[in-house]
Amino acid sequence: MRRTLLLSAFILLFLQLPGWAQEPSHFNWGPFTRADSLRGYLSPARTCYDVTYYHLDIAVDTSTHSIRGSNTIRFNVVHPFDKMQVDLFPNMNVDSILFEDGTRLSYSRECGAVFIVVPRRLQQGTGHQIVFYYSGTPQVAENPPWDGGFIWKRDKEGNPWIMVTCQGTGASLWWPNKDHQSDEPDSMLLSVTVPSNLEDISNGRLRSKIELPGGHTQYNWFISYPINNYDVTVNIGRYAHFSDVYTSRDGSKLTLDYYVMPENLQKAKKQFMEVKTMLACYEKYFGKYPFYRDGYKLIESTHNGMEHQTAVAYGNHYRLGYEGRASSAVGLKFDFIIIHESAHEWWGNSVTSKDLADMWIHESFGAYAEALYVEYNWGHKAALEYINAKKQNVRNDKPIIGPYGVNHEGSGDMYDKGQLVLNTLRDVIDNDTLWFSILKGFQQKYAYQTVDANDVTNYINQRTGANYDYFFDQYLRYTKPPEFFAVAAMKGDSTYIRYKWNADVKGFRMPIKVTTGKDHFTFIHPTTEFQTMTLSNFDPKDFKIDEDEFYCKVRILRFYIDPKSDVKPL
Repeated sequence: MRRTLLLSAFILLFLQLPGWAQEPSHFNWGPFTRADSLRGYLSPARTCYDVTYYHLDIAVDTSTHSIRGSNTIRFNVVHPFDKMQVDLFPNMNVDSILFEDGTRLSYSRECGAVFIVVPRRLQQGTGHQIVFYYSGTPQVAENPPWDGGFIWKRDKEGNPWIMVTCQGTGASLWWPNKDHQSDEPDSMLLSVTVPSNLEDISNGRLRSKIELPGGHTQYNWFISYPINNYDVTVNIGRYAHFSDVYTSRDGSKLTLDYYVMPENLQKAKKQFMEVKTMLACYEKYFGKYPFYRDGYKLIESTHNGMEHQTAVAYGNHYRLGYEGRASSAVGLKFDFIIIHESAHEWWGNSVTSKDLADMWIHESFGAYAEALYVEYNWGHKAALEYINAKKQNVRNDKPIIGPYGVNHEGSGDMYDKGQLVLNTLRDVIDNDTLWFSILKGFQQKYAYQTVDANDVTNYINQRTGANYDYFFDQYLRYTKPPEFFAVAAMKGDSTYIRYKWNADVKGFRMPIKVTTGKDHFTFIHPTTEFQTMTLSNFDPKDFKIDEDEFYCKVRILRFYIDPKSDVKPL
């Protein structure tokens, strides 16, 4: 009798324990500084104007590691103003700023912000331009591409080999602009002057190449689509070049241009054959390559890689996987950098997050694109192998969505956990035709625009006719994934299962597949309140959830009760 009472108390104890330490409603991201706000906040001095065009014209001094030039900024007035904010890192010099009529403008500087006073109050709906002259030695990237700055290297022959990365850190580390992802120019001209024994490869199409006095050459690249600031790039060196053409499903021809170190030319010709397969895959799932007029380029770099629009930096050393390694065997069947960085042409470059806090839109969908590439080539089972192998990399250290208005991204889990979350959502929706139409439809609706998390969730809710706010809130705004908690107790021929979700979000109600027969999965609809189901001739050890398709924590307690006893199973 004593053992019976103890067992009943033991089961009751576990049913009452939440097993879930709830987090504070707001993650403590701080502290943040005035500089963070100036960099990340859309103040009136920024929202008063909308950039329509940049002409960035610079000369790069390879001996002093410095740059000098100007940026012509054309803009429309959104709200009347007499002061505007343009951004440039404080170590860079402001030489002068001229209004469209040649008037020299006064300005003040605070941290990375330059506050420019225009000659008169500019009226809503009018268009204007300023020319911002500057110079200086931009900061050097210590660990590119993870931190921002210029990279001054030399190739095997001793020639200068120069590039820049600035995602997150900010494009204003090397050129003056409205350094916020919410505002992209409609088009841009990028003029780069380098010593004539070198060449510059940048975004867009090469419009002209002009020989200048003193042994210098100016390369003029025109970008005919909107472009986010961190995508603007230079690649200066002595490259070998080869080209190809990709034919879209509708017959459109896309130019493919590759720039590599001469000693790697043959390796590149073999390795870069994968580009056409990648483009076909992403065309199927996301729609046509977004920048047909400007072409596609891969450019060898000294760092791992970066998604510079139409000028993707490649530094995977012609290996498979990521630098020759992967979390799964299938991950060694393709070149990670080509597949991941090129996915950003859709997720990050065509569709761009308005705030760095929503960088997950770039990286989670970019990482999920890797899995779709696996599925396209080797099937869904291989894709699940690829996705689930990423679980070992998830830290659950902080939310995937970062704090808004301070230029601060969320957890690095936006890559691998983000991939797992999107795969989970696919299986929650449980309609692949709808799921893939959502991915392609979102790209079509928001092409060449900036978006935020609400745009993503609202679009998915609208297309599915369901409300998945609870799903995104739990997985993206809190640190932990939800926990599926169950107690399965067998007495006689019956197994009684009591189950619920433990989650931070009240009303969390994600459907999930569980076994209701040996190795037979069926959807159930748990909530944050206990529910009970009874199964006949079913062993508790066979009660599982489908952890390949649903990413969550799992805690299942299993008991066997003497059918002759008076112990209640639950």
